[in-house]
Order: sequence, then C-alpha cells, then structure tokens
Amino acid sequence: MLETLTLYRPVGLKEAQLVWELDRRGFPPRLPDQPFFYPVMSADYARQIARDWNAPDAGSGHVGFVTAFDVDAPWLARYPVRTVGARLHQELWVPAEELAAFNDHIVGPVRFLECWFGPDYQGPAIPWVPAEHQHVVTRPAP
Repeated sequence: MLETLTLYRPVGLKEAQLVWELDRRGFPPRLPDQPFFYPVMSADYARQIARDWNAPDAGSGHVGFVTAFDVDAPWLARYPVRTVGARLHQELWVPAEELAAFNDHIVGPVRFLECWFGPDYQGPAIPWVPAEHQHVVTRPAP
C-alpha cells in the first residue's frame, strides 16, 4: 500500500476555481512572479492564512479556502520541511517548474475543508464546502 502524507494549502477564489477546473487533481501552474508552490504541514497553519491573509485580500477575492490533499510520501521526502516562523508555520517549497510532477504524485482528489469569507466578499455562493464549514471574518470594531 502506498504511504501518503496529508498536506494543506490555503487558496483564494481564483486558485480554488482553477483547482476545480483540474477536477481537483492538482494545482494550477504558478504565475511568473511565484517561483514556488507552498503547501503547508498543518490544517491550523492553512486556516490561519486563509482566514487572516486571504479573506481580507482583494487579490484573493476576499475569500480563503483550506484544502487538503494526500501525496506519495517517499517521493515527497525530496522537499525538506521549512519552519518560517513559529513551530506551527511549517511548509514545503516546491519550485514552480516541479509543480506538474508534484501534481502527478497527489493521491486522490484535492479536498476543500473550509472557507473564510472576508467582509467585502462579493463572489458566488460556494457549494464546494459544507455550510457548517463556511465562516465569516468580521471587521474589527473601530
């Protein structure tokens, strides 16, 4: 049986739509100014980014999704885990030119676990995430 490791990735609206266009089999190519693909090691870290960075950000469509996906663990071992802040902030740095090979080693579909809507969200209803896992980020009181 293939040994897998579950990774997580916070994504905004456009990347979420592209993942669905790929039948949830992987992630879209990086943009020219994105030299790395950064999956993270925990749902808590992905949630923090989706809630605190994506949801308030216009470039993310004012929404952040937490995705999870399983990857062939022996193949994945080529990428060292990097801690980029507190112990919670662990991620992999996959060079953009290796993303297609990375996608080939995803086992099963990319799963959408939850989403966080910013107060300025104007997009469509999200059927990909059960209603009980959809959250609204409110503006801080003045």
